[in-house]
Amino acid sequence: MAIISGAASGIGRAVAVAYASAGIRTVVGTFPGDPHDPEETARLVHAAGGECVVHEVDVRDSKQVDSFAQRALDQWGRLDIAVANAGVLRRAALAELDDDAWDDLLQVDLTGVLRVFRSASARMAGPGAMVAVSSIAGGVYGWGEHVHYGAAKAGVLGLVRSVAVELAPRGIRVNSVIPGYVVTPQSLDPVNSLGPDGLERAGKDIPLGRAARPEELASVIRFLTSDEASYVTGQALIADGGLTIRMPA
Repeated sequence: MAIISGAASGIGRAVAVAYASAGIRTVVGTFPGDPHDPEETARLVHAAGGECVVHEVDVRDSKQVDSFAQRALDQWGRLDIAVANAGVLRRAALAELDDDAWDDLLQVDLTGVLRVFRSASARMAGPGAMVAVSSIAGGVYGWGEHVHYGAAKAGVLGLVRSVAVELAPRGIRVNSVIPGYVVTPQSLDPVNSLGPDGLERAGKDIPLGRAARPEELASVIRFLTSDEASYVTGQALIADGGLTIRMPA
């Protein structure tokens, strides 16, 4: 059984569907203010032959995250997998990045990961697996006007390594995935991210010639939480179509 934060759209939704196809029941975590409909995620899960429940959770609130993880136990009696995918993206030049904007983003994109891992690991009775979603912005590259986002996504990598070491004796594996450009509602936002035109231009710099589909990242996450990755922990797997290995012209 799995919990997935930020599963109303994008990568989180695709992970829920991937788990459905593998017979893994999920708690679909959704932020109450998210404009995307988590019931569409549930519909796709059911269409794939799976089972899920939708659970509202704000990862900035530890009690809500505890309730989110507990929902898996209450619903199905166990928790085996946790995917910390919830995240926000806000453009802000350094000179305009005040303390509140910094703190608010890190509360979701970094501390939110900690809360999901902490709550999930406390409820895993046996071996399990956890994955956090980082980004090439911060995880590999810098990104101007996104200092707080880059810091959070870089911090996720250190958090994963340390949690992986601590939980290894319990048989709980902890990894991260570093997506490149992915066609999601977040990246299609022209104000805070690239927008449709920017994504299309970015695709020309990717050896595979395009941005990823959310389902392609979901497959990576599914692998990292499966028995096929039983000896993989503390790692950061880059899925970027070859973007970060191309030598500059």
